[in-house]
Amino acid sequence: MTVRRVVPNIQTDAVEESREFYGLLGFEEVMNHGWIVTLASPSVPAAQVSVMTGDKTAPVVPDMSVEVDDVDAAYAAMRDSGAEIVHPLQDEEWGVRRFFVRDPSGRVVNVLGHR
Repeated sequence: MTVRRVVPNIQTDAVEESREFYGLLGFEEVMNHGWIVTLASPSVPAAQVSVMTGDKTAPVVPDMSVEVDDVDAAYAAMRDSGAEIVHPLQDEEWGVRRFFVRDPSGRVVNVLGHR
């Protein structure tokens, strides 16, 4: 399994203000679903940050997202390790397959792969 990118997720009600703030650092909007906006560096597209009001289908806002090339293998590894699965493995309407898992420090990680 290969990690493709890691993105911090910031929960906020100030999405527009956050977009403007991170724009001052050179980030540009690359995705906007209304409840989540992802901003990326134009020169290093994998350098990203997401701001979100809440998660559309999950019970919590994850602290970070980790995109992998094989989300099913990642899910099996986490499940088999006994890690707490916070949100089940499922296909989302916006084109990702994902699950949430809690890390040892209590942070919620959204592990995803694009379909």
